[in-house]
Amino acid sequence: MSGGLACFVKGIVLGFSIAAPVGPIGVLCMRRTLGSGMLHGFLSGMGAATADGLYGCLAAFGVTAISNLLLEQQSLIRLAGGLFLLYLGISTFRAIPEGAGTRESGKGLLRSYVSAFFLTITNPMTILSFGAVFAGLGIGAARGNSVLAGLMVSGVVAGSALWWLTLSGIVSVFREKLDHGQLRWVNRSSGAIIGCFGVASLVSLLHLF
Repeated sequence: MSGGLACFVKGIVLGFSIAAPVGPIGVLCMRRTLGSGMLHGFLSGMGAATADGLYGCLAAFGVTAISNLLLEQQSLIRLAGGLFLLYLGISTFRAIPEGAGTRESGKGLLRSYVSAFFLTITNPMTILSFGAVFAGLGIGAARGNSVLAGLMVSGVVAGSALWWLTLSGIVSVFREKLDHGQLRWVNRSSGAIIGCFGVASLVSLLHLF
């Protein structure tokens, strides 16, 4: 296997592994898939994948000025993310579910994508994680391997996209089987879980102030 292909495959595995653990984006993806359809859930995941890819690029190509600025302001950025999680949790909890078997709509697709992108981008520590991976593999702009680093970042986005496609596809199978009452329970439980993630995020910031 050539060096470029190997880096791309490693990126796919890394991206899939990063996306797979259940967190607020995973809960959001499942809830939106059940409530609005597979495309909404998938685009929510792709918002997160895009943010991971952006941070991967900053780490791979040594854009230190932007990286350092984000890390210096991480407490404020993460505060915004925690508050947004609380907002999403409350709005999801209060959301009125559509009727069972409601046809999937293209309305709000951009909102699904942007909200997940914003949530993921509010964790600038991701830059350090990617930096450690690139340093461990000996690739990156600083080591004269920009092409390999770019292929790995592309693989990360592809691997993440594969996970979100798989998750939203599996969850969408159950969408037609839920009635109005069950969808209301999904909204309330999802909203409570997302809200708890928001509270945990805000509590974790206390030591930074």
